[in-house]
Amino acid sequence: MTRAKPIILLALLAAVGLSACSRKDVPLMNLRAGSAGPDEFSILPTKPLKMPKNFAQLPEPTPGGPNLVDPTPNADAVAALGGNPKYLRAKGIPRGDRALVASAGRYGVAPDIRTRLSTEDREFRRTHPPRVLERWFRLTTYFKVYAPMALDRYAELERMRRAGVRTPEAPPKDYAALQAIAARKAKKKLRKPAY
Repeated sequence: MTRAKPIILLALLAAVGLSACSRKDVPLMNLRAGSAGPDEFSILPTKPLKMPKNFAQLPEPTPGGPNLVDPTPNADAVAALGGNPKYLRAKGIPRGDRALVASAGRYGVAPDIRTRLSTEDREFRRTHPPRVLERWFRLTTYFKVYAPMALDRYAELERMRRAGVRTPEAPPKDYAALQAIAARKAKKKLRKPAY
């Protein structure tokens, strides 16, 4: 019996170790709901049904297209804020954005950029997988993996300023620390009795 315990333990460890390697595409962000129940935000009420004005002139059906009573939360939000929802469905580049798009594409545009970036990112995640314990405990590794690619906003701000580009004011690097110190000082001031 004492000889069987190490063998069983090794078999169990091997099974757990192999099960950690079973997934090919490991997620970097482990977002999950707090319960196994339905997601109440995925259920949207439909709009009320309306009778057509003329049954002889019904609109053409659009297979796979939107239904007249389907919820349109983006369009409803734009309309509620005073915008025109028809611009959400507009095709092509809006007139006000044409100069911006022309400037951004002045050196050429790769038509397969989304596919290429997706392939490169998949390869990057394959070569930088989460560690075994991070997978077991479903820890988020997104920020750690992509940290070398993150833009240093203060270095970029200084570079832009040195190049003569007018930039808005930015909070200091240690802004969060300064806020915490100010909050502690305010708390101490509240504790002192006034004489």
